[in-house]
This record gives sequence, C-alpha cells and structure tokens, in this order.
Amino acid sequence: MQFHHHGYVSGDPRVQPATGYGLKRPAELPDEVDVLIVGSGPAGMIAAAQLAQFPGIRTHVVERRAGRLEMGQADGIQARSVETFQAFGFAERITAEAYRITEMAFWKPDPERPENIVRGAVPPDDTTGISEFPHLIVNQARVLDYFAEVAARGPARVTPDYGLEVVGLTVAGAAEAPEAADGAQADEHPVTVTLRHTTGPREGTERTVRARYVVGSDGAHSAVREAIGRKPVGDKANHAWGVMDVLAVTDFPDVRTKCAIQSHDGGSILLIPREGGYLARWYVDLGEVPPGESARVRATSLDEVIARANRIIHPYTLDVKDVPWHSVYEVGHRVTDGFDDVPAELADVRTPRVFLTGDACHTHSAKAGQGMNVSMQDGWNIAWKLAHVLTGRAPEALLATYSAERQVVAQNLIDFDREWSRLMATPPEDLPDPTYLEDFYVKTQEFPCGFMTQYQPSMIVAEPVHQELATGFSVGKRFKSAPVERVAEGNPAHLGHHARADGRWRVYAFADAAAPAEPSALRDWAEWLASAPGSPLLRHTPAGTDPDSVLDVKVVYQQDHFGVEFADVPDVFRPRVGPFGLIDYEKVYATDPDHDIFELRGIDRGGAVVVVRPDQYVAAVLPLSARDELSAFFAGALLPQPRPQETTQQDTTQQDETNTEENA
Repeated sequence: MQFHHHGYVSGDPRVQPATGYGLKRPAELPDEVDVLIVGSGPAGMIAAAQLAQFPGIRTHVVERRAGRLEMGQADGIQARSVETFQAFGFAERITAEAYRITEMAFWKPDPERPENIVRGAVPPDDTTGISEFPHLIVNQARVLDYFAEVAARGPARVTPDYGLEVVGLTVAGAAEAPEAADGAQADEHPVTVTLRHTTGPREGTERTVRARYVVGSDGAHSAVREAIGRKPVGDKANHAWGVMDVLAVTDFPDVRTKCAIQSHDGGSILLIPREGGYLARWYVDLGEVPPGESARVRATSLDEVIARANRIIHPYTLDVKDVPWHSVYEVGHRVTDGFDDVPAELADVRTPRVFLTGDACHTHSAKAGQGMNVSMQDGWNIAWKLAHVLTGRAPEALLATYSAERQVVAQNLIDFDREWSRLMATPPEDLPDPTYLEDFYVKTQEFPCGFMTQYQPSMIVAEPVHQELATGFSVGKRFKSAPVERVAEGNPAHLGHHARADGRWRVYAFADAAAPAEPSALRDWAEWLASAPGSPLLRHTPAGTDPDSVLDVKVVYQQDHFGVEFADVPDVFRPRVGPFGLIDYEKVYATDPDHDIFELRGIDRGGAVVVVRPDQYVAAVLPLSARDELSAFFAGALLPQPRPQETTQQDTTQQDETNTEENA
C-alpha cells in the first residue's frame, strides 16, 4: 500500500482525504446525481466502492432496508472474489475471519448397508493450483461491510441512504436517439427515479431524483428491471431445498469439512462449514415439487428440514441447538433478456442509461456458490466503465460493452449451475458411475473458482493475434498474477497484487534479455512511450495529473533484482508523482529465480507488452515493436485528453494537488 506521496500521514492510510464531491457531500439525498445505485447488495456496494475513488462523480446508493444487512443469505467466496478483495484492499482482513475450504468430502450410500452413508473421495478444493488466493466462507453481511468501508473512506465519501425503495423509473427519450446535434446529451439527467420512504417519520412519502445513470442492484424482484421492461427468461427446476444455518451437536465426522452427501432414498445435502468454528450451513434436499404444490413445499417447517437432514446422514445424528437463519426455496434458473435499457433495435442509435446487476439479471441455485461472486464482477464491470465515461476518459460507447460482456457470463453460470444442481439432486444409483459427482467437481473447478470468464474482442479487448508471446495471459481472461522481485528493495512480490481498484489501466512491459543499461527493444519502447507524438501515455493522460493517472506502466526484467540497477531503468517506469514530484519506486520488477514469471506465464524471451483493464482482465498482448497497434487499441478504448504543447512527462510532476485528486 502506497501513501505519503501527498505528505506525511499519521493516521490510518486506508482513509483517503475527502476531495471533490466528498468535501461538500450533502447529508440528504440530492435531487440530481450522476450515478444512482439502487440496492446495497454485493453488486451495488462494489460499484459504490469503485465509484467512490472518483471524487468528481456524484454517486449515491439507496437501499429499501432500514440499515445494514445483518444476516446474508450468500456465504461462498470464490478465489476470484478474494483476488478482487485484494484490489480493494481488504483480502487479508476478511480471510482472517473466514472459514477456508481446502478440500471437499463426498459421502455416498454404503454398498453393503445402503441405509447408511460412508465417506468416499476427498479431493483438494484446488487440484491444479489455479490461484494463490483461497476459497472462503464468510457471511455476505461482512463482505458488504468491507465494501461499505472502502466506499465511505474513498475521496467521494459514498454511504448508502437507507429506507428508500424505487416505485417508478423513466428515461427521457428512451424510444429515440437522445443526442443533440453537437453530440452532447439533450438531457444531462435523463433518468427520473421515484422513491418511497420505507421507514422513519417520512414512511410512505415519495420523492423524485434525476440521475445521469442508474445501476439496478435491487435483487430478484427488481423494480428497476420492471421499469425498463426487461424480463427474466427461464423457469424453476421443480426441485426444493431447505437451507439452515445451525449451531448443533453432531457425531457426523466431517461437520467442519465441505461435503456433498448423497443418501440412498432420502435425498442429498450440501454441507458448508461457516466462519467462527461452530456455525454450519446445511442445504437439505426436499425433493421434487409436484405441479401446484409450490406453496405447500415452501411452507415446510424447520422441524421437517431437520428431520430430513437426520434421515440423510444416517447412521449419524444432528442435534440442532440454535438456528440463526433458515429458508425453503425452489431452484430457479433465469437470465434477464438484456442487462441495460436499450432494446436491440436501438443498439446502434443510443447508449444505455440504466443497468442491471446481480440477482436483478440472473438467478440460480445457491449450491455452486456463484451468486455473490458473479454479482460482484457485474458491479465492478459497470462501475469502472461509468467512471471512465463520466470523467471524460472514454466515449459513451464503452457502456454498451457491459451487457455484451456480462450477459454471456450469466448464461454460462446458469448452464453450469443447472448441471451441478441436477447432479446434486440425482440419486447415486442413477448417475453414470459411482464417482461421477466428484469427477464433475474436479473437472470443472476453474469455472466455480471464477476464472473461466473470457471476454470476446471489442473496443476494450483486442484480437489475440499475438497470444503466443504470453500464453499464460489469455486475452479476455483475468490477469493471472505470478511471483516477482521488486528491484528497489529486493522484496518478493506478486505482480498483480499491486494493482488497486483505482480505475487505472495496467501496462506491463516484459523486457527482452538485454541488460537494463544496454540498448534494447524494451528501452526503445520505453523512450517511444515517454515522448513520441503517438504515445498513448501522452495522448490519454490529462494535463495537470500524474503521468500514471490513467495508464499505470510497469516493467519486469528477466534478471533477478541483483542484476538490475534502479538508476539504469528508463524514466517512464520511474514516474514522479504527487505535488512534490516524488519518484514511484514500485513499478520496476525483476524475475524471482525460484519462480520465473517468464516460464510460468509463457512469456517470449524477446519481450512482450500485456495490457490489463481496470477490472483485472487482459485486454491485449503485443510485441514491444507493435507501437502502432498499442496506440490504435487505446485510441479505440479511450478519448484523447487536451494537453498543452509544452507539457512533457517531467513537466507533469509539477501539478496541482486538487486536480490530481479529482482524477485519482
């Protein structure tokens, strides 16, 4: 974590100074905002945490509940989410309080006494070392607390306004192109949202707020989704499950291990140990739901769920002492027919103003542990894009990529969850072979871990024509970190862990084999990036801001840190930042001799450039010689920024502090 670049900080460095809108943020929800986030669930709060880093954006969150969530329904935290928490600065703290899954036990009917269950395979949770981050279990409410902390401590000081629900929403000019002749928006705040107070002295009264953009994160029964005419497509699987968080005494030996339990004739259980050492979540199979019997099944009592659990785990017993939360639900698999407010016939006419995230656009079972995880990626995806558009970094066309990218992800999730739910509910004797369930679990681990997402070529994902230069950084997939050494002090580091959720693009230059002080392809590339007229660094960095305020450029040498003198490194990798023009020492890396990143990630020894989006997905892989291609890529993704003719990279070190923070 870097701080002190604006002066000495004696307090908690995670609390950023309030700037811009954060200095004059009104106590009451104003009549006009830039972004209105509806719902303070995982998708809404990660969006708030990201947008809070942009103090020039008026971001507000409304939530129908009276206060913070106390008992969340979701609890599974996949490795990709922990990787995301790292970018937001709280991975270590939430890991410390969470339960960590390292293996999963599969229990089946005893072949000799089918009324009993016996332990079968116990495969590791991550058999291939897909991530350095763990698979965790922690209450959803705590995840929201951490994101709320990031949002409240960000420069824009974003905090939810509780006790407000959406009862109406309209978009001005939604049926036609809203742009004026000169390209400016005819209405700067075209979305009118009617809100109703749900609690307090104003309960039942209504008011309106006008917004430039709205993010609907208001759950499976989304009022925002209904207002823009989007519909969930799919149906229920006609299979019911009881779920309960319990404090219990049991002789079941694997109660502190994640388990899939299949009985002979009583159904199945998915057992998830919870954080804290005592609590556990039991998903109990209640069987098929006959036509017209949905209401009756949903009325299944807690005692019946406990009795069914005892039948399934025979000969073991479960003596429940306390139940903090329980529910009964039918498995449903639905994907909304569009994730924004632009109908297909108007896709080439106007850009979206309203976006759907999380359960508002995809619903499924809870047993694959995907709902909260995928929802958070929804929220991050749209938030950084909104920030780019609202700060003038990118054209409005960027916003159309949200639905294009995330709708595919949601459909893949539904397909996976449908198969996993079906297998969990299938009697063992009806599966193709006795180990079919655990084999499916091992074979598909990359998907539930959150690493199968691969965005297709677009204005922010290049064609993978140079993929062979870095085979371990697949274009369109998340940037898979690897160990390196930081040159300035020789400390071991993970290359991707230094990237924070600050809205910046990362440009990683992997050096050729030449010594750092010698002429090389890397040095030529660095000099071009720092000074050439076509350099994307110069074209897209606003005047008066740090030279790395938009593109965070780093280098990785093939030598170890003893073979790299910091003074020999090109200036573009040693930018001067903040009001004092201090040197950033944390952009120059060397290869860890014990974990050669060039070998681990298949990087060509002739060098390569890897471009990574603000949400950690690889946007391009290019050779060091492909300068025109790099310029063209960023010209399509970002807008040129006005810069005085005399401004150079060194000149930008003498900058105005307020402007720097406004563009943080």
